[in-house]
Amino acid sequence: MKIVILGAAESGVGAALLAQAKGHEVFVSDKSPIQPIYKEKLAQAGIRFEENQHTLDEILTADEVVKSPGIPEKAPVIQALREKKIPVVSEIEFAGRYTKARSICITGTNGKTTTTLLTYHLLKAAGYSVGLAGNVGFSFAEQIIEDKFDYYVIELSSFQLDDTYSFQPWVAVLLNITPDHLDRYDYSLEKYAQAKLRITRSLDSSDWFVYNADDEVIQREFQAVFCEANQLPFSLHHRPDYHLAAYYTAEDRVCTNLAPGLDEGGNEISVASSSLIGQHNRQNTMAAVLCARVAGLSEEQIEAGLGTFRNADHRLQLVGELNGVRFINDSKATNVEAAWYALDGIKQPIIWIAGGTDKGNDYTSLIPLARHRAKALICLGVDNEKLKTTFGGVVPHLEEAQSMTEAVRRAAALAQPGDVVLLSPACASFDLFKNYEDRGRQFVAAVGDLVS
Repeated sequence: MKIVILGAAESGVGAALLAQAKGHEVFVSDKSPIQPIYKEKLAQAGIRFEENQHTLDEILTADEVVKSPGIPEKAPVIQALREKKIPVVSEIEFAGRYTKARSICITGTNGKTTTTLLTYHLLKAAGYSVGLAGNVGFSFAEQIIEDKFDYYVIELSSFQLDDTYSFQPWVAVLLNITPDHLDRYDYSLEKYAQAKLRITRSLDSSDWFVYNADDEVIQREFQAVFCEANQLPFSLHHRPDYHLAAYYTAEDRVCTNLAPGLDEGGNEISVASSSLIGQHNRQNTMAAVLCARVAGLSEEQIEAGLGTFRNADHRLQLVGELNGVRFINDSKATNVEAAWYALDGIKQPIIWIAGGTDKGNDYTSLIPLARHRAKALICLGVDNEKLKTTFGGVVPHLEEAQSMTEAVRRAAALAQPGDVVLLSPACASFDLFKNYEDRGRQFVAAVGDLVS
């Protein structure tokens, strides 16, 4: 077959290398410049590619096209392919054909990365042969060339799920659904939810579906989905309206039951050793624990793994302590929902650093939490007017800063022992920083300067 790959970043180049390894003719097309690291990989493999353009005459000779998740359906090249009825699939769909390994696939609006990394860590710490793939930065397709693992834990965005058809996870996880990326889904929350629920489309009675029973959108939209899989709903509390697979019996104890319909006692697991912060991470932990239980881990193995897990940088990450004040880096909180989770999860008084490039944010949901938790708000952005208007009469103290160093110094000066200085911006980072990682690193560096 002739396989054309659209997009030459991590997933596209991985798909190209796998397609070549399986004997297909391969051509790669990217309408932007290709990063040197990926260009070198393609050149070394002898794979033909083009950059800064899509040559339709070549692309439309494909038997099948593997599309980068970043390319929207409305892109002219995709419309041309649809018109010609040339099949378009995702890297995940393509790679899934070539492995017999069991995949644990995790999606949701928030918490995907944390849950994926924790699930991977629990299995790896227990000695399992397990790979990490998907939206966390490693191409699933490229790993399938060697296909040396028994299990893969894969983080999947809705964009990666959009062009899957027969891909069949062994365990599918849906954490939550809140409005995000709606521009890709005709501004319809229902269409976005159905894109997430696509993770269940190929599950059968030998598979498992782990989902958040506390999420109203999942509850509503899942009713319209036919799902043969073994269902494992989880909740923060025991609920009479659900046969729950996991729920908290105490602040740091989770009851799990893989046969929830039988209502038998289940197994209690202590999560006291976990370093994860916040209510949403209690949900993420339950999801990961259920995946580990399905994979056969014992309570002791899970408890040991929870104690040694460290979350990815910039996600509610404790980065320093000075005079009884803790400094937490949550730079990954680029939307209102993520900032809500941070403010909700920290019980101590907060000096909150927020702001950046506003994506049409509605801050209303943050007002009650800011009123009760935030002693001060430091607005860090080029244009802070919306934050000032929203929170000016809500938090006792509000000021502006134009650099991370200035923001951290002012926060430290305002904080008292027992307080938390929280960077949880609720905004994109592109006004003062390269990206959220750059913003987080500058926060860590500024805290380091204070502490040292």
